[in-house]
Parts: sequence; structure tokens; C-alpha cells
Amino acid sequence: MKRKTTAIFASVLILLTAACSSTNGDQAGSKDQQTVTLKFFHRWPSEPRNSYFNYIVKEFEKQNPGVKIEMESVLNDSYKEKIKVLVSSNNIPDVFTSWSDSFAENLVSSGKVKDVTSMFDSDANWANTIIKSQIKPFTFNGKIYGVPFTMDGKAFFYNKKAFEKAGIQKPKTWDELIAALDKLKGAGYDAPLMEGLQNTWAVSHYLGTMNQRMLSPEVIAKDYKTETAQYSDPGYVKVLEYWDKLVSYMGPAATSIDHEAARNLFIAEKVPVMYLQFAELGYLTKNPKLEFDFFNFPAFPEGKGNPGALTGAPEGFMISNTGKHQELAEKFVKFIVSPENAAKFQKDAGAMTAVKGSATAENSPKGTLEAVDVIMNASETTPWLDNAMNIAIADAFMKGGQAMASKSMTPQQVMESVQKAAKSLQSAK
Repeated sequence: MKRKTTAIFASVLILLTAACSSTNGDQAGSKDQQTVTLKFFHRWPSEPRNSYFNYIVKEFEKQNPGVKIEMESVLNDSYKEKIKVLVSSNNIPDVFTSWSDSFAENLVSSGKVKDVTSMFDSDANWANTIIKSQIKPFTFNGKIYGVPFTMDGKAFFYNKKAFEKAGIQKPKTWDELIAALDKLKGAGYDAPLMEGLQNTWAVSHYLGTMNQRMLSPEVIAKDYKTETAQYSDPGYVKVLEYWDKLVSYMGPAATSIDHEAARNLFIAEKVPVMYLQFAELGYLTKNPKLEFDFFNFPAFPEGKGNPGALTGAPEGFMISNTGKHQELAEKFVKFIVSPENAAKFQKDAGAMTAVKGSATAENSPKGTLEAVDVIMNASETTPWLDNAMNIAIADAFMKGGQAMASKSMTPQQVMESVQKAAKSLQSAK
């Protein structure tokens, strides 16, 4: 009887041990299979970049089992507003895109953007693949807060056949540009120059470059800093008068279309000149018959700024310093900003990256290697206007530029609104 009881007891013990082992195993397996989620927010929902980032997310998840990337994207203007709200809240994405310079600096001032200097210091092999000049616009107080991904510049693109037919050479001065536009108008182009003035950012690209060309670096440095801004130099009014002149060559359609629609007119050879970003080179391949070239914004006769400066700036990725998975976020950013995936972006999106050697003759649209040379050899770069100054002041410039195109404001009235915006910010402090 005692042996029988002992045997039963032993059997029960074995069963209990097996059950416990099974339970612990199930718990461990459940723990191993827990999903880690990273939130990723960017501003490129349109093709071809949308497909590229869908690939990036799927590939990263594939290479990192148990990781889920929650991706969200909205276009430019909406992105600017939403990312500011998110950064000021407790719902900041783990990884998000940012323009450089003052836009990035404003996000950094929230205290919620991770200092990623250690990413560069601890991994020289990866860091050395990135063009150093593109890191500087994300560097504040000696610390790096963003990883550059795309690099860009702005130039006047022109239809070579139209220029050759009209006997026009690349303009180097303002007067030569106006003479070229007049010749093109005489050749039958009602709107020899085009822009989609529905987009305020497109206006800012013009005015930012024109301010840089016209005004001295000292005036720009003083006025673009909110605390010392005055905007009293007469050069600003002169810039807007020149802007008014350019708008006169765009025709009535410019105020009712956006930049993409204007670009399509250039691609279709309906208009011969347009101020475009190098990042848009890929779109120009839609018309294989289009023969184009580009030139930098010409010098003003009374200009005090460097006429060889190039307007443009990198964009990149920032990481939240409040996220639970910051090491994984760094890994994800390095995955995107890697030679392999940068080359894929160049091929798929037709846009340049800040990764060395990512653009080749084989994977890039026509004009890309020349554009890379222009960016790399620019004597000076100047950021987009809405990245260079407080956004409230930039808005006054941009909306004023739109209003001038619709003949509802004068240059003097625009500058009054700019000065008012600057004083309002100063009094708020």
C-alpha cells in the first residue's frame, strides 16, 4: 500500500512539474513573441517615395522579427503643423523627418529631440559614408540632432530647344534673365516663366534666394534672428519689386495652380523656364524628349550678397529622446541612411541623398551628377526662407508674395506685415 501511494505521489509530482514547465515555456514563448512598435512619421506620402518607404518598413520588419513600424505620412504644409504639435505633446514619434537649420533648431528647443552625436562617434564606418557638409545644418551648440538623408539645391531649369531657337545663352545677371524672358515672350510663350503660387513654400524659395542675393550677410544675420529683427533695410522692398516683375511673366494661371501642376507644364514643354529643386530631376524623365539644363539664380546689379551662393538644404531624420526603444530607433535610421538603401532611394525616387556615392550614372536621372557637383562645390549655401527664420515671419513674407501676385498687396504693405510679425514675437518674449 505504501509503495502504491509513493508511486501515485511520484506520478502526480511528475505531472505537476511537466505542467509548470509547460506553463513557464508558454510564458517565455509569449514574452519572446511580444511586438516592439516604433512610430515613424514622414512627409512623403506621394509616389515614388511612398513605395520606397513601404519597402523600407517591410524590409526592416523582415530583418528584425518582433518589430512593428507604424508609419504615417502627410504632405509638406500639413507636416509642418502636425510635427510641431506632436513634438510639443507626449505623443512624439520615435523617428520623424525634419528640415534642417531653424526648423530643426525649433524642434530641438522642445527638449524632446535626441542628441545623436554618439551615433556618429561610435560608428565611424557608417558616419564616414555621410557627406560632412550635410551634417552641419543639423548641428546646434556642438551637438548633432539629426541624420541627413536627402540633399538639395534650387536652380532655374530651362528648355534647351526653346533657348537655342530664341538665341538665348544662360543668364548670369538679373538684366540678362529679364532679357531672356522677354525674348521667349516674343517667341510666342505667353508665360515664359511658371510657378504654382498656391503653394506658399514655392514663394519662399524665390524670396529666400532673392533676399540673400540683395542684402548684406550682416543684415540677413541680424534680421533672421528674432530677437534683433527689424526688416527696415530698403533692400527688402527692392526684392519684392523684383518679385513683382517675375510674377508678370507667369501669366494669370500661376495664382490658381500648385507647384506640381506648374512643373507638369514645364515637363510638357508648355513653358520654357521654371525654378526647380534638384530633387525634382526624377519627374523630368516623364518626357524623354525634354532637353533641359539649369543655371543658378542670377546676380542683382545692386546686390550685396554672394551671387555664387546656392539655395538648398538637407532633410533628415530625428529621434525622440522620450521613446522606450531609442536604440532600435537608431538602428532603423541607420538602416534607411545606409549606402544600399540610399542608392535604392536614388534609383526609385530620382533624388539625391547625403550618402557618398549613392548617385551614379546608372541609377540616376539625367542631370543628377551635375547637380551633385553644384551642391558639393557651392561657395556658400543658404537655407529655404521658411527654415531660415521664425515661421511667423516667414508666413508674412510668403503670404505677402502670394498677395502681390493677386495684386492685393504692395511691396511696402508686405514689409509692414513682416515688421509687425517680428515686433509681435519680440513683445511676446
